[in-house]
Amino acid sequence: MILFLIVLLVILISAPFAIEARRKPMGREARREAPGELIELSRGVTHFQWHGPVRGPIAVCVHGLTTPSFVWQGLVTGLTAMGYRVLTYDLYGRGYSDRPTDPQTADFFITQLEELLAAQDVVEDITLIGYSMGGAISTSYTAKHPHRVRHLVLLASAGMLLSTDRMAKYIRKTPIVGDWLMMAFFPTRHRTGAEAERGLPSSVPNIVDLQQRELDYRGFVRSVLSSLRNLLSQDQHSEHKTIYRAGVPVLAIWGRQDSVIPIQAMGMLTEWSRTTRQEVIEDAGHSLAYTHSEEIIQILQQRLREGLN
Repeated sequence: MILFLIVLLVILISAPFAIEARRKPMGREARREAPGELIELSRGVTHFQWHGPVRGPIAVCVHGLTTPSFVWQGLVTGLTAMGYRVLTYDLYGRGYSDRPTDPQTADFFITQLEELLAAQDVVEDITLIGYSMGGAISTSYTAKHPHRVRHLVLLASAGMLLSTDRMAKYIRKTPIVGDWLMMAFFPTRHRTGAEAERGLPSSVPNIVDLQQRELDYRGFVRSVLSSLRNLLSQDQHSEHKTIYRAGVPVLAIWGRQDSVIPIQAMGMLTEWSRTTRQEVIEDAGHSLAYTHSEEIIQILQQRLREGLN
C-alpha cells in the first residue's frame, strides 16, 4: 500500500512536467505557417512583421503576457491607414519566437527590442505602443532610451497595479511548488479564460483559438511564469518619473471594466506623471486591444494629431 502511494505521488508530481515535455517545440516545422519574417538575435529567433507603407513614421507594437503579435491585427489596419509603418513582433516565449530560459526581466525584453530595431536599421524615433505587459516593456525601453521615442502609448498597461488571486500570488513567490502549480493549473485556466471571450466582438479573427493554441508549444507556460516572477513583480514608478522628466509625450488608454489591470492604475499613473494624457473606454475590459480597436484608433487619431499636448 505504501509503495502504491509513493508511485501515485511520483506520477502526480511528474505528470505536469511530462505533459510539458510532450508539447511541440517551436522550430522549423511550426514556423512554416508563420507570416512575416524570422531573425536570429542574441537569445534566439524572433518572429516579426512590417505592415503598411514603405515610408512613414514608424510605430512599434509590443504585445502582452499571453497573447502574441496576432493581437495587433485590428489596430494595425487603423495605424497603417493613419500613415504609420508598423512593426509587430513576438516576444520571446510566445508566438513563433524562441523560448530561451533566461529570467524574463525588463532588460531581457529591452535587449530583444533593441536588437530587432538595430537589425532592421531603425534609427529614427518611433511611436511605441504597448499592451498590458507590453506596456511595461515599452515603459522600460522608453525610460532607457527617451530620445528614441516620439510618443509612448500604453493600453491597459502593467507596471502599476496587477490584480491576481491568492493562488497566482503564491505561484509567483514560491519556487518549486509554485512551478508545479503553474504547470498543473495554468493551462486549464488559460483555456477557460480565453473561452469566456468567445462571444465578444473581436478585430482579430479566431482570437480564442489562437490564444489557446499557444499551449500546444513547449516553453509558453514557463515563459509566462518567468515574466510574472520578474518583470511583472515590480512597479514602474522610477521609470515613469524618468520618462516624465525627459518630456516624452505619453498617452494611456484604460478599460473601465478591466479586471486584470484595475482602473485604479489610472490614478497611480497620474501621481507619477502629471503630463500623461489618459482616456477611458467605458465598456472595455482587459481585451480592449482587440475588442475595442475602433475606439482606440479614434483616440489615437485625435491625440497623436495633437501631439499629446
